[in-house]
Amino acid sequence: MRIEPGPGQESVWDYPRPAIAEPSPKQIKIIFNEVAIAESQNTYRVLETSHPPVYYIPPEDVKMEYFSPLSRQTFCEWKGVAKYYAIAVGEKTIPHAAWYYPEPTPSFAAIKNYIAVYPSLMDACYVDGERVQAQEGDFYGGWVTSDIVGPFKGGAGTWGW
Repeated sequence: MRIEPGPGQESVWDYPRPAIAEPSPKQIKIIFNEVAIAESQNTYRVLETSHPPVYYIPPEDVKMEYFSPLSRQTFCEWKGVAKYYAIAVGEKTIPHAAWYYPEPTPSFAAIKNYIAVYPSLMDACYVDGERVQAQEGDFYGGWVTSDIVGPFKGGAGTWGW
């Protein structure tokens, strides 16, 4: 059942379907193995009905020396074929921790080569200084903050498509 948003909140049930990408001026920061591997105020967030937002960061705001391309690919009906990175900082490595769209569909051209991460695999992710809670299940990679209400597709305790 849809949770009614309070003042300053958004319901993921008001997000569109099909999904969209919109610019976000919010400060995004990602920490992995105690290193800030990405910081940006020039991100896009992808919004889709029932999903928490996923933030996509321009490669110039990511410390690419920690990212190694992998052969894994997946397909999204809205965005196209995603490719993946492993992230390695010091002695800690996580395969398939980040993804990007090298040739996105025309509707998502703005996020070409922008990088998204699974917040559950990072030490911490922040949106405007607020620590993100990862969307349960790790399939969608959503970023849950106090200004987002659900319920969220795919998490424990939901009807989980």
